[in-house]
Amino acid sequence: MSESPPPHALLRPHIALPFLLVALIWGSTWFVITGQIGDTSAHWSVAWRFALATPGMFVLAMVMRLPLTMPGRAHRLALAMGLFQFCGNYTFVYLAELHLTSGIVALLIGLMLVPNAVLGRIMLGQPITPRFVLGSAIAIAGIALLLVNEGQAAPLAGNVALGAGLALVAMLAASIANVIQAGPAGKDVHLVTLLAWAMLYGTVVDVALAWGIDGPPVIPRDAAYWLGTAWLALAGSVVTFPLYYKLVRQLGAGRAAYNGVLVVVVAMVISTLLEGYKWTPVAVAGAVLATAGLVVALRARQVQA
Repeated sequence: MSESPPPHALLRPHIALPFLLVALIWGSTWFVITGQIGDTSAHWSVAWRFALATPGMFVLAMVMRLPLTMPGRAHRLALAMGLFQFCGNYTFVYLAELHLTSGIVALLIGLMLVPNAVLGRIMLGQPITPRFVLGSAIAIAGIALLLVNEGQAAPLAGNVALGAGLALVAMLAASIANVIQAGPAGKDVHLVTLLAWAMLYGTVVDVALAWGIDGPPVIPRDAAYWLGTAWLALAGSVVTFPLYYKLVRQLGAGRAAYNGVLVVVVAMVISTLLEGYKWTPVAVAGAVLATAGLVVALRARQVQA
């Protein structure tokens, strides 16, 4: 087990600035996605996003003068990451936002701590503490209240149960990607190179899936759509993924996961301002419980870092 970083590592500028940047960008992406799933199918929107992000990641690798070749097992890992992270996770996130406000989807994805812990225990031998279990239970109770409020308000007139189910599948897919990339195969190559190939494999699957489900692409003509796609692809993918995984290596998985709590706060604020999210007493209680539970659970992971 690696040595734990100093308690105030988050206050160091070279860590604090990327930490805040990732949270602000990812917090904004939840709302931007809502503009990608109107006139264009969710499947093609995911495909367009990573069709743009993939060359961006390869360009980043070349600018950093990184080798683009990888051993076979790294390519197999990249393929798995592409399937789970850049296809499965994002496809189900986009579909979930057809039924739920962006802030609620962000909260549900925040529960990724739970499958991360379980899969980390099974695949990497990482312990699960009683405090982590307690925090997860509190967070789940809070999110249950938020979903009750969502069902009563239903600002998008969507199917809340379906949206929640889709978001949970997205969460599980992302969790699998997070855990498998921490294995030995991921340490053989530079992270940016691995991400570039993972995005490429994911994009191929995204295009095939979109074509098979929705037919040939119809290229959107709305400039706002492509501005949103560019933000999601370049800022929300090419910039953030290398920064976030570097934070995981610097802080450990537990402390780096605090970023998810800040992402949820940003997403809920944006949802309130731009989507008209209604803060009833039930919603306030749910948000407080969910945030408190995530912090308790994350502090438990930090102890094990």
